[in-house]
Amino acid sequence: MKMIYGVKDRPKAGQLILFALQQLLAILAATIAVPMIVGNGMSISAALFGAGVGTIVYLLFTKFKSPVFLGSSFAFLGSMSAAFAGGVSASLGYLGLIIGAVMAGLVYVIIAVIVKFAGVKWINKIMPAVVIGPTVAIIGLSLAGNAVGDLTKGNVTEQITEWVVKFNENGSPYLGEQVTSQMVCSPYAALACGIVTLAVTIVCSVYGKKLMKMIPFIIGILSGYILAAAFTGIGYAAKCDALKIINFELFKNMQWYPDFAFLQLFKGEMAVKGGSIGAYIGSVAVAYIPVAFVVFAEHIADHKNISSIIEHDLLSDPGLTRTLLGDGVGSMAGAFFGGCPNTTYGESVGCVAISGNASVITILVTAGFAILFSFVAPFVTFLATIPSCVMGGVCVALYGFIAVSGLKMIQDVDLGENKNLFVVSVILITGVGGLVLTFGKVTVTAVACSLILGILTNVLVNVRRKKDSDGEQLTIDGLKATSDAEKENTEEK
Repeated sequence: MKMIYGVKDRPKAGQLILFALQQLLAILAATIAVPMIVGNGMSISAALFGAGVGTIVYLLFTKFKSPVFLGSSFAFLGSMSAAFAGGVSASLGYLGLIIGAVMAGLVYVIIAVIVKFAGVKWINKIMPAVVIGPTVAIIGLSLAGNAVGDLTKGNVTEQITEWVVKFNENGSPYLGEQVTSQMVCSPYAALACGIVTLAVTIVCSVYGKKLMKMIPFIIGILSGYILAAAFTGIGYAAKCDALKIINFELFKNMQWYPDFAFLQLFKGEMAVKGGSIGAYIGSVAVAYIPVAFVVFAEHIADHKNISSIIEHDLLSDPGLTRTLLGDGVGSMAGAFFGGCPNTTYGESVGCVAISGNASVITILVTAGFAILFSFVAPFVTFLATIPSCVMGGVCVALYGFIAVSGLKMIQDVDLGENKNLFVVSVILITGVGGLVLTFGKVTVTAVACSLILGILTNVLVNVRRKKDSDGEQLTIDGLKATSDAEKENTEEK
């Protein structure tokens, strides 16, 4: 897709604000979902603030040449949960979050130093288009289940108390209370809101004129939200739970300021039950460092993807060293404030592709908005009330664009050759099939697994070809040498 605004372009003030809000909405759901999943008192407003700070750090390192937003990384969910495990105090848990993010960031710094001296040609050799294309597609396809699952979900839940039979140490049974949350709205009502959101987004993007064509996500999300609000109002008026989609109760307990991670260090004692702090820090290192290597693969894929969209190789300019440093140091900064390590966001890349706006100034303003709005409780709460079905409708388009942009990378690859067909097949099937490997506290994601297997397959199918091509070259050189000798003899005669 041809960019309406290039990386160095600056949209008009009004357009810039709308573009930035659209980017913020695109990355919002995932950014605030991470602290909500981890729990332990983590603040979604602090995570939003940390994402803004991390993105600004990234932009500084990349000389404002890479239009990518950083947000809370799902890859570190297990690592973050491990920081609070083992009977540690809340303060020590937050210290673990910050230390773990610093360790993961240092991995990026070390790799960046290696790349500085080794260059990036080796990456193009082990990750040619036939490997990186389907891997980028997997980033979108692996998220498809999340988008489809969200289409039938609202935000209103009720607490269901179940009495389950448990047993004492002596084997005698007793009734133990178990409380679970259950969504109350009808999946069909939620689906209607999601489909309307998707339809409006498509219509604005395809048939819209000027500004409407540039901000289809904002218009789509607002349309879906209005419909969901109407359903919810009718649901409460008619006492019909099936229509209650938006949880407006969140406005009663608004968080008026970000609860920064580093401030949590001073709110309690640094203690771990039944162990030493040294051993605890060691366990945090084991939980974080290996995951950083996994996210490195996704870093490459995201930057290859955005490079193809803006038609400029970011791994060469500003260079992989700078993107790695920006990602690593930005992740450290983000975790210091929000507790969540950051990573480049596919949602941000998809938003650039659909809107046709690659202006890096837009990303900078988006980061500023993330920092500013983290202090505006009503706005943060409003964002939190956007129901899953509405965001699901938008994400169907977002994740689809990511997948298609990856497939476009292999449009010039000859899939008539088995060697290319095998590489693409292995990556797509293992990625779509969800091959995930877990080693203790370390989880290798489906994207990373498919990329690793794709690289190995590419090496396997090209070993013999490399030998054959070397032999052919020798033969040609030999014929050429013989021909030259015969020519010299002829001239002498």
